[in-house]
Amino acid sequence: MEYQALAKVILSHVGGKENISSLVHCATRLRFNLKNMKKADAEGLKKHPGIIMALESGSQFQVVIGNHVNEVWKAVCVEAGLSEDAPAAAAQTNGSLLARLIDILSGIFTPFIGILAASGILKGLLSLAMVCGILSGESGTGKVLQAASDAMFYFLPLILGFTAGRKFGGNPFITMVIGGALMHPMMLDAFNASQLAGAQSETFLGIPIIFINYSGSVIPIILASLVSCWLEKQSNRYLPASIKNFTAPLLCLVITVPLAFLIIGPVATWLSQMLAEGFQGVYAFAPWLAGAAVGALWQVCVIFGLHWGLVPLMINNIAVFGQDTMLPFLLPAVFGQAGATLGIFLRTRDAQQKMLAGSAFTASIFGVTEPAVYGLTLPLRRPFVFGCIAGAIGGAIIGFSGSHAYSAGFANIFTFAQMIPPGGIDATLWGGITGSLVALVLACLLTCMAGATKTASGESPAPVKPKDNELFSPMSGTVLALNQVPDATFASGLLGEGVAIIPEDGRVIAPFAGVVASLFETRHAIGLLSDTGIEVLIHVGIDTVKLEGKPFTTHVSVGDRVQPGDLLLEFDRSSILAAGFDLATPIIISNSEKYGGITMLASSAVHAGKPLLALAS
Repeated sequence: MEYQALAKVILSHVGGKENISSLVHCATRLRFNLKNMKKADAEGLKKHPGIIMALESGSQFQVVIGNHVNEVWKAVCVEAGLSEDAPAAAAQTNGSLLARLIDILSGIFTPFIGILAASGILKGLLSLAMVCGILSGESGTGKVLQAASDAMFYFLPLILGFTAGRKFGGNPFITMVIGGALMHPMMLDAFNASQLAGAQSETFLGIPIIFINYSGSVIPIILASLVSCWLEKQSNRYLPASIKNFTAPLLCLVITVPLAFLIIGPVATWLSQMLAEGFQGVYAFAPWLAGAAVGALWQVCVIFGLHWGLVPLMINNIAVFGQDTMLPFLLPAVFGQAGATLGIFLRTRDAQQKMLAGSAFTASIFGVTEPAVYGLTLPLRRPFVFGCIAGAIGGAIIGFSGSHAYSAGFANIFTFAQMIPPGGIDATLWGGITGSLVALVLACLLTCMAGATKTASGESPAPVKPKDNELFSPMSGTVLALNQVPDATFASGLLGEGVAIIPEDGRVIAPFAGVVASLFETRHAIGLLSDTGIEVLIHVGIDTVKLEGKPFTTHVSVGDRVQPGDLLLEFDRSSILAAGFDLATPIIISNSEKYGGITMLASSAVHAGKPLLALAS
């Protein structure tokens, strides 16, 4: 229910389900392709406590959720009527070439990013266990666990075939079969035989076949999937409906698989090697400079979603060379933001900010930096800059040390295990650990010494938000039991349980985060719905409907999102009293029957924005 409520809020701020062309998610964020980007309300989403950040990047509208993004994605799919098993949508046709490329890569790689990271971590932990003598690679236990860690990378063409087929709008099972053909045991045997013979001896219809080991490869199957999906669409367009269900897949296999072995695979393999060797060339020219650049700019790329352009390159390096130099450079970038967050935790005296920093630091250590970046370091500015500076210095140290990763994944504390060389622990591993720790400690020290504990605008941090099932007082004044209100309808509890306040000023603020559910035409009463499902009616005065709205000024409209402390409406106390009306303001929990009881948190007097009521679940 919590995710469904959040899904409704997200849909209302992206222009409704009619405005969605496609929706996918990555490790922490929802990625919308919208028909009309102008209908998206990023500022409104940023105010919601369940959303870390919302932004437009790479022609996508991205909503940063956190580790539970998959559950929110499912809820949005249900609310919007999107099928979770439907194709992830074809590549964007608008936006820049870079934006379209990022969209394609994110759509292909995000569905399996979790298992990719898990497989890399498992490989690293197995390496650590073998180096320490805890486990033998020749034992049955070692073989089973190695199979579990290697399967993802060995059968990568199969997995990429499926996700690429979905992304390109084709039948993913066809493209998955093409990936299977590329690494069929018979073709691998032919590759091994050609290696021994030293020449190509097989032909297809008289054309020489270039046998290549495609296990773990990336680019060949993606290009082959693109060709297959285009061919499938053309076949479905022209073939009779009675036969296209099997004829279109037949044509895709008969045409695409030979093309993959004769042209697509060799060209794509050459391109893969060129990309890998190009990066290695830059790395060889100045490894410290490459490390400093990646360490400084990685988090900036993450903010704009541009990091997906580098993920395939890291995986490709593993496939081509069996090792990768880019992944170790990401560690200082991640640990730099973690260190800045730790510095905020140690420096701040604000309870809410300290709690957020503690949880964000833990998440950052395990590779999820969005809560830290969007929630703390970026809004405070200087800590984010300190994290990037520390990341650059740490990256340079790792560049000097020549550290490598021997399995793919995302940078986190377990990456150290992935950096253990096959021959055992050496100086390259210690260099990687040193660079990462330097980034963490340096960013922490800089933030502690020169960081700010105020927001980027110079204002104090936002007031503490009410807990779930808790209301802050919407006004300052004297607390009155509901049965003492001079109105039988309210006093009897017929409209719901609650309390009343005799206001001392003319302001009504939001008691929680939620939406404006209703607003009386005469502006004397307002209904609110909290993000946790609490329905509240705030009725200013008794019988004030007769004033026809004259003493009231509203600052919100129906459907508006509000945060605790947002001004809802103002009223002229003296005018209401002069007209002979009672100012007692009932605050009613309209759906109080859903709760086990209501507890008063304020005594005789209360200030606006302070705890007023708690509802038992």
